Amino acid sequence: MRLKHFAVALLCLFAGANLDAQPNLLGQQNAITTTVPFLMISPDARGGAMGDVGAATTPDANSGHWNPAKFAFIEKPGGVSLTYTPWLRQLVDGVSISYLSVYGKIDKRSTLAGSLRFFSLGNINYTDDKGESLGTFNPSEYAFDLFYSRQLSDHFSMGVGIRFIYSNLIGNLVSTTTRPGIAGAADLGMYYTNKTKLKASKKVMDYAIGAAFTNIGSKITYTSDAQRDFIPINLRIGGYAGVQVDEYNHVSVAMDFNKLLVPTPPLYALDTNGRILIGPGGPVVSHGRVSDVPVLEGMFQSFSDAPNGFREEMQEIQISVGAEWWYQKQFAVRTGYFYEHKNKGNRKFLTFGIGLRYKVFGLDVSYLTGLVQRHPLQNTLRFSLLFDFAAFKTVSD
Repeated sequence: MRLKHFAVALLCLFAGANLDAQPNLLGQQNAITTTVPFLMISPDARGGAMGDVGAATTPDANSGHWNPAKFAFIEKPGGVSLTYTPWLRQLVDGVSISYLSVYGKIDKRSTLAGSLRFFSLGNINYTDDKGESLGTFNPSEYAFDLFYSRQLSDHFSMGVGIRFIYSNLIGNLVSTTTRPGIAGAADLGMYYTNKTKLKASKKVMDYAIGAAFTNIGSKITYTSDAQRDFIPINLRIGGYAGVQVDEYNHVSVAMDFNKLLVPTPPLYALDTNGRILIGPGGPVVSHGRVSDVPVLEGMFQSFSDAPNGFREEMQEIQISVGAEWWYQKQFAVRTGYFYEHKNKGNRKFLTFGIGLRYKVFGLDVSYLTGLVQRHPLQNTLRFSLLFDFAAFKTVSD
């Protein structure tokens, strides 16, 4: 493969570029693509074992990815979590996602947290047209986050976050016209939790509702300011319900609805040669709306711009369902299901996992199996280690 072709292919794969590609008919595949898609990958084993749910599940050290407002209701004074996720393990070595999250209570109602997510694409040996080596480079992406969450009442909280994103896919070994992508973003979350007594069984049910806008931020470019692409601005809404069955057993279920707040690619008019028709203002849109718009306009537009109308808008909603069983708050079994419409990516998979808690630390493990197509995490184990600052202090004393 020529060097120039390789560079273009790599940018298309990881930056989500659309090189004049379009679906032929309404209702066929028309998936939304963005830059830095690693921001949407479930970073922790607990959420990953429950079908990628987390908007309203009980808070833990990894709440920042799902809904920063949950941090305010975390019971422990502080903790840290570290997750390692092999990526495309069955195809290549050295590709992985690492996630570090730390939180601490400021006071009874407020929590401050931070996280670092690092996506390594392994080492790539670049060569020229003659096959001579130009050097080795490790494409990588990372995001650094800061979160603040506060209880506004005994049952309701809000949280905010800021994020710095850096994406270096090619470096300067291939082309002097490319550069790392840099962006800033913000999150806004809301969380309501309460308890009620079930009339039939007289047991207490804890429940929660959560919503989070994440990655609201600037576009990214790898070439010039004139060619900027959306990052995965996202809306997640979810619910949770759990019941203490007896002294030892607690069971819960959760469901999330997820939608990218990014314009849907339109359908373009074609000329007699089958090429996109270019008008005075650029490519002529036959169905849908122009997707190259400012960020805020694109967020609002994303609810009504699908070429196939309301039916296609509904297809853009991803659904996650998860369940969790705890025994004596020390051992957990989890499972989940993720659904994405066939016209919007067709990801459908089952997840499984376990969790252990013992004094100072905890361990979560998850496993994924694809149902329709192979997933990058197919048959891969993901691990999360959690450390409780308060428990560590108790043990040391």
